[in-house]
Amino acid sequence: MSVEVTPVSTDENELFSAVDALLEQVAQDVLPAPAERRRLREAAGLSQDQIAKVLQARREAVGNWEAGRTEPRPPKRAAYARLLEGLAARFPSSALGSYGDSGSSATPPEPTSGQALESRAMAPAAPAAHVLPPPNRPVAEPPTLVVPAVEAAPDHTEATSPGPSLQRTAPKTAAKSISPSVAAAAAPAPRFENGPLAVLDVTDGDVSAYCVNGLVLDVPAKSLPSLVEWTLTHSKLGAPRLHPLGKDSDPLVVLTEAAAVRYGLPAKLSDAERQAGRLPEGHKVLKQLAKADWQLTQRGFGPWARIYRPAESGQRRCVQLCVVSWDALDVREWGDRDKGLLPTTLPAPELARILGTFATRVLTPRGTTAVTGLELMTALRPPSRRARDEETGEFRTDAEGKFVRERIPSSLSERILDAVPCEVPDGHPLLADLPRFHQRGPAEMLMEETYDWGRPLTDEECLKSHVVGIDVNMAFAAAANGTMVGLGAPIHVKTPAFDSKTPGSWLVDLSHVELDPRLPSPFTRTGERPEGPAWYATPTVAYATKLGFPVTPLEAHLRPDSGRYLDPWYTRLKDAYLATMADLGVTTDLEGQAFLDAMAASKTVDPELTMVLRAIKATAKGGIGKLRERPRDTKPGQPWPALSRPTWRPDIRAAVLSTSRIIMHRKIMKMAARGLYPVAINSDCIVYPSDGPSPLDFLPAAPGPGEFRLGVTPGLVKHEGSQTTLWAESQYEQDGPHTNIARIIKSGGNTATDDGE
Repeated sequence: MSVEVTPVSTDENELFSAVDALLEQVAQDVLPAPAERRRLREAAGLSQDQIAKVLQARREAVGNWEAGRTEPRPPKRAAYARLLEGLAARFPSSALGSYGDSGSSATPPEPTSGQALESRAMAPAAPAAHVLPPPNRPVAEPPTLVVPAVEAAPDHTEATSPGPSLQRTAPKTAAKSISPSVAAAAAPAPRFENGPLAVLDVTDGDVSAYCVNGLVLDVPAKSLPSLVEWTLTHSKLGAPRLHPLGKDSDPLVVLTEAAAVRYGLPAKLSDAERQAGRLPEGHKVLKQLAKADWQLTQRGFGPWARIYRPAESGQRRCVQLCVVSWDALDVREWGDRDKGLLPTTLPAPELARILGTFATRVLTPRGTTAVTGLELMTALRPPSRRARDEETGEFRTDAEGKFVRERIPSSLSERILDAVPCEVPDGHPLLADLPRFHQRGPAEMLMEETYDWGRPLTDEECLKSHVVGIDVNMAFAAAANGTMVGLGAPIHVKTPAFDSKTPGSWLVDLSHVELDPRLPSPFTRTGERPEGPAWYATPTVAYATKLGFPVTPLEAHLRPDSGRYLDPWYTRLKDAYLATMADLGVTTDLEGQAFLDAMAASKTVDPELTMVLRAIKATAKGGIGKLRERPRDTKPGQPWPALSRPTWRPDIRAAVLSTSRIIMHRKIMKMAARGLYPVAINSDCIVYPSDGPSPLDFLPAAPGPGEFRLGVTPGLVKHEGSQTTLWAESQYEQDGPHTNIARIIKSGGNTATDDGE
């Protein structure tokens, strides 16, 4: 449960001080383990900044306490212990207690004895599941703790239930299980004991559901409506919520081509259906669902379909379907075309392992990786909770008897906020009055993007033998960590004084800032010097002030209500990324040549886990991009569906990309102080002249603070690719002196490669 930290009265402070003094005299306060300290803070939705402010400590100190590097000293130790004790009472590690207020997953009342007996009679037997042994490979540390959900009895009253003929059988096709550490960390609630998802396939006329850890279930359902019913009442699929006030993940059923045909769906979508993104109205399967009182969302029945009935007794009744043969899983995100690994051709057990590992470490897929990345933000930062009466402590209700909800601190508002003209992309309704072919410039449009810059080699650099590219790990996710973003509505201000702590968009002239011509400008995507006033996000303007240049904003759209909204999102993705890299043999303790060797070997250790890694990186990148989803097949000036969701926030995307570019420039400035200058930058890839083909040939042997450092942690760098200087010269001769060779440093060809981040 997230709480706002409010100041206490003077009398209370005096009493607290007296209690602290007494505790210090009696004995040293006992604190929980460091990992538990972090768990309690995150369960309450508190940030390290909030804890530090109350305890009058630095945020870094709180982080050290949670990491076990240092311990708090009196008098802060007593206050910290009392805070943790209070949080532990509210958020016990074994269950959520009364704090599972998701608004849609409340625990139903206990059944009467007769109902209980009937429910037990209908419930299937539950012998131990068969799990294949894990492959012989390094095992990662568990990812971020998943908060278990409030237990709720399944509903067995539906008339169309296919019956309890659920059996656990040995896998028909061998499949590797996910890492034991991941399985242990997931700790699913009993009603989710079979994992978050299942891949259905048909073998010898029988339908089998392949779950995580090699478990296989027999599926008795003969039609799609009965399959949905079976999934909700007997499969025990799903995943517990990631936040005490969030929602449990709905079960995901993945249909192979054979399974899709078995349940009356076409093996492939026709051209018209593909263009529409759904089955046509009147399809026989849609009629079956409607007859059984199942509903579809407004998107209809497409590659990703949600089938549901209205919640009953506070219980969600929703199943998500993924039809693989309809290209639901993009090969760029879930495969490797060069290696022949396509989601449509993978055996069901292998696909279940890939999707199950991703779901356990990140989130049950809910569409493209971009959609999942956006959904992960909401899962970790739910927008609201039931409001309590301050005097009685009871939940408040309105005149209609509905629960009143209030925004959770550090989360986004549930309502759609007013858009800002300079922040919206072309085609937005706010720009409907602009001439049709009007091209907005930086003085009209916020253009915070990553670098796309290149320059020719100097005579001295031409004497080097190679050009070497290094790539920042999970650059967008790393930039999101710690970035202050707006949580509330914007405020328009004329001629404001610049405040680096207030997120927003600033119209300011930075054309007077002049740097070394061998370096790109930190203020533009192209690296060219600004030509006049332009809109910038707060991190960009703040960097200008840190470089020592004066700034005088002309106007601004500011968001004083702000917070580090993306911190838990970054942590979840970072843990998933590091766990998967560790399974591939790349751990955080590796440095230098050992790290480079491990990275090279990781590409052949486990192709399936490599696909999981690819999806994790695409989730981080796509989630940020989804914050400013552009229109598709919509006339200019007309609203598009993305505008109707509170998470359409182009200002947050701009803040993250601005931070990513500024971090990049700060590091290349540090390297320039050593006499090392880049020749090309493309997003998160930087190319340097080098005396050899390895990053070790030009990177500092002992990198200082703020310099590029090899390593697997997000924000550190890895080897992207190397080419000879002659190759670079040929590219300049072919495409011009400002060719961005960082785009093709990996492939060496004329097309850029992208592995997801």
